[in-house]
Amino acid sequence: MRRLCVRVSIVTALGVVLSLPICVRAQTASDTPYTAKCAGCHGSDGTGSSMGKAMGAHDFTSSEVQRMSDSQLSDVITNGKTRKMPAYGKSLNPDDIKRLVAYVRTLKK
Repeated sequence: MRRLCVRVSIVTALGVVLSLPICVRAQTASDTPYTAKCAGCHGSDGTGSSMGKAMGAHDFTSSEVQRMSDSQLSDVITNGKTRKMPAYGKSLNPDDIKRLVAYVRTLKK
C-alpha cells in the first residue's frame, strides 16, 4: 500500500510539472542562477536587499541599469565590479550569463 502511495505521489508531481506552461518552466530555469548568485544583494525583485542597499548594490529596475547594453551587463557579471561585486565568469557558463542578462531585462519598472 505504501509503495502505491509513493508511486501515485511521484506520478502526480510529474504530471503537475509537465502540465506547466513552457514559459513558466523557462522563467524558473533562468531564475535559478539569479536566485543563487544575485538575489542576496540585489533582492528577489531586483530592487536590492537591505544588505545589498547598504553595500551600494544597483537597483536592476532602475533606468541606469536598464540603459546598460547586454555586453556591459555581461561584462559586470563575468568580471565583477570593485571588491563588492564578485566575478562570476569562472562559476557560470556563458549561457547562464546570457540568461541572467535576459532576466535582469524582465525586472524593469
